[in-house]
Amino acid sequence: MDIHTAPTRNNRLDYSHDMDPKNAKHTDDRLDSGMDSLKEDEYQQLVQEMEELELPRSAQDSAHTHQSWKHEVTEDGDTYLHLAIIHEADNEAIQIIKHCMNDPFLNRQNHQRQTALHLAVIMEQPHIVEKLLKAGCDPRMVDQSGNTALHIACRRGSLTCFSVLTQINTHHLRSILSVPNYSGHTCLHIASICGFLSLVENLVQLGADINAKEQCSGRTCLHLAVDLQNLALVQQLIALGADVNSVTYGGHVPYHLTFGRQNGEITQQLFVKTAAELREFPESESESEDELMSDEDCIYDDIHFIGK
Repeated sequence: MDIHTAPTRNNRLDYSHDMDPKNAKHTDDRLDSGMDSLKEDEYQQLVQEMEELELPRSAQDSAHTHQSWKHEVTEDGDTYLHLAIIHEADNEAIQIIKHCMNDPFLNRQNHQRQTALHLAVIMEQPHIVEKLLKAGCDPRMVDQSGNTALHIACRRGSLTCFSVLTQINTHHLRSILSVPNYSGHTCLHIASICGFLSLVENLVQLGADINAKEQCSGRTCLHLAVDLQNLALVQQLIALGADVNSVTYGGHVPYHLTFGRQNGEITQQLFVKTAAELREFPESESESEDELMSDEDCIYDDIHFIGK
């Protein structure tokens, strides 16, 4: 099994640096991390090694061994903790977490920039998510696509992981709710795109800005809901206080996005609620159609990104 010692890094958080779009990576989000990197015999060997792993039981032992196992990683950059989560070895994962309370090791990132917390959400392990947060894992860490663990929970529609992430160590929650990923989408944008109505409502109740504009073209969640012709989501967002008169960077209100669409009920509801002076297109029809087509390309690119 190819496990080697990783070089020491100083990017414990990698947050402010990675939130700069100039530093963003635009490769596809690969969620399986090291899942496919081990053959069956290598995996069995890993399990045996983890079972035989004797963690130091005293400060003297710790100083003597220097806990070298913490620096061992696979070719994908996965630590023993990452692998325990990926392969659902709960006992081993819990043992490692208990031994690493408030240790920067918990925030180690693999080559996908995923932490143990990201992987626990991906693997739908809310009990491990809870233990990681209580042990000091930082929920603000972002992967190579700029997603926090909460972004991923919203993308996957994981109510259990979402609940844990929003109820434990909530002092960072406000900033996490407002931060966009590298596609320009907040957690609320992602939940809206994926059509998870319960998550949308929960996010708004937790303080997410329902009128926040995504960075691709300035659309709000209501614009996205109209783009996707999701009547239930349109109605929910309006009921939760979404601004029907919010304009994109090109000057388009959500009502403009109903032109040429088949859902007449969405068109009618927005026509009634939209200010009369905003109902007409701000530009010539051809220019407006070009922009709307560009908007659709942006949103559907993101849907491909989130695996939908």
